[in-house]
Amino acid sequence: MFPTRIEIIPSDGIVEKVQAAVPLSTTLTVTCLPHHGIARTMEASVKLSLLGYNVIPHLAARGIKDRAQLSGILRDCEVAGITDVFAVGGDGPQGTGPYGSSLPLLEDIAEYTGGRISAGIAGYPEGHPSVSGLDLLDALLAKQHLATHVVTQMCFSAPKVFDYAALLRREGFELPVWAGVAGAVPRTKLLALATQIGVGTSLKFLNGKGTLARHLLGGEKYSPDSLVSELTAHPDLVSGIHLYSFNRLEAPTWAQGDLTDPAASGPVSA
Repeated sequence: MFPTRIEIIPSDGIVEKVQAAVPLSTTLTVTCLPHHGIARTMEASVKLSLLGYNVIPHLAARGIKDRAQLSGILRDCEVAGITDVFAVGGDGPQGTGPYGSSLPLLEDIAEYTGGRISAGIAGYPEGHPSVSGLDLLDALLAKQHLATHVVTQMCFSAPKVFDYAALLRREGFELPVWAGVAGAVPRTKLLALATQIGVGTSLKFLNGKGTLARHLLGGEKYSPDSLVSELTAHPDLVSGIHLYSFNRLEAPTWAQGDLTDPAASGPVSA
């Protein structure tokens, strides 16, 4: 089976919900929302890791108030056995903290942990509304020596992901690319929740004639099956599937029996 991991939102009761529905062999990532803050992400991450899950907390640079807080977060990770994090700039406004982007955050993670905790970074096959494509590429190239992988924004087009991965390779970016894929959810919930978790801008890049529109308007429930089938046919370009679950935790049919991420703790893995 293709390496797959599940992203969850640290809402109330999520630890119990995961325990009831998700096998311990599953790799989980725990997102960090501006209205929740990093504290809630870390609370859920630590609890799930201590239960035996392989957990990757998201650390939003703009949500960290100072280096002492980061040091405490990394200490909590090590105590709980968490060896991977996902470093992003974050959707919140620039605060008074030291991290305006993920680059200085990655630098401090590497310095404070001596490489004991690895980090992933975000990629944008469909661009970003406030950053130019060239700046996004330059940022990835500047960060790759501090990271282990890149995870794409939620995308609904395999060709866009393939083109993006090929572009990165041509420009000298050598880390594995994990494709961000929305889980099977009612189409109305997908649109609503996507905006809530900060990927609503990704949806705007697809007009009424795009792949997303065809999927969403073709039935009451969006299914990623055909997209995943396309993505997994090209392991030379895509290293794994990062499933945005929206906390709908039933195992997808294409990943039943293998929701592990065997490369997650390695030097070039997600």
